[in-house]
Amino acid sequence: MVSADEIRAAAQIIRAGGLVAFPTETVYGLGANACDAAAVRKLFELKGRPATSPVIVHVDSVEQAQTLAAAWPPAAQKLARTFWPGPLTIVVHKNSLIPDAVTAGLTTVGLRMPKSEIALALIRKAGVPIAAPSANRFAQLSPTTAQHVRDAFGNQAPMILDGGPCEVGLESTVVAVVGGKVELLRPGMIFVEEAVAAADPDGTTGAHRSPGQHKKHYSPRTKMILVNEGELPEYGDGAFLARTDRAKSAQSKSNCRRVVVMPLEAVEYAAQLYKTLHELDGGGYDWIAVESPPQTAEWTAIWDRLRRATQADR
Repeated sequence: MVSADEIRAAAQIIRAGGLVAFPTETVYGLGANACDAAAVRKLFELKGRPATSPVIVHVDSVEQAQTLAAAWPPAAQKLARTFWPGPLTIVVHKNSLIPDAVTAGLTTVGLRMPKSEIALALIRKAGVPIAAPSANRFAQLSPTTAQHVRDAFGNQAPMILDGGPCEVGLESTVVAVVGGKVELLRPGMIFVEEAVAAADPDGTTGAHRSPGQHKKHYSPRTKMILVNEGELPEYGDGAFLARTDRAKSAQSKSNCRRVVVMPLEAVEYAAQLYKTLHELDGGGYDWIAVESPPQTAEWTAIWDRLRRATQADR
């Protein structure tokens, strides 16, 4: 586990304008002082993240979130009191404490109070809100372990607080509370009934209103495809993420070298997905096939990640 000394050292790095990778319950984040534009630009540079993609600001309380917002509508308060700490990001109008580098020049900012005690301890010790996208190279697989962060950045890796594997395993739900309505921008493992209006999943050519809006995202380096029963590729040498007892027949195919049977329940599937894809991505396969999951509400976030990961172009 992470020691108090490690938290103190990481907090000092954040206050000094440096970067720290730390665990949340969703994925590992790459953190910088959210009020320091120069530090945030370092974060974008290390990730190779485009300036049109805003980053989420992590806070230690509802009260800290309110200090960063130009307005805190009743709907935002209701969502925060219901789902925080937890994997829900609330987008509201920002005030001048948050530089435009965080928000891609938009007047809104995404705020989240994570559930991870390590993340909360880091924010509290640093004494500043922490801007933190996933701790990976842009558009690649999100990290759910400290080793995934090390693998992503190599000798460029910042200090990493190793809190073990992430519990949720998929990025947070993102909702906007702007203009008197609640709008879903990115699905996650929290289903927010109040988010009645869904945004265009492919975003626009301008600044994106939420992280994770690029058409191609969350992708392994290996070609990844969604398949139905009996539709495994007939070329090369691949791996198959199956959800059913079709695994045995799939493994009999000469071109399918490895079969991983994934959990049948959405929560368990989400927690295992990125870890499994990281492992297979290093296996030298020509392709990774993923059996299409059910098209029901609890699988919405997983469908979103799989759909983006299997797009042909970034």
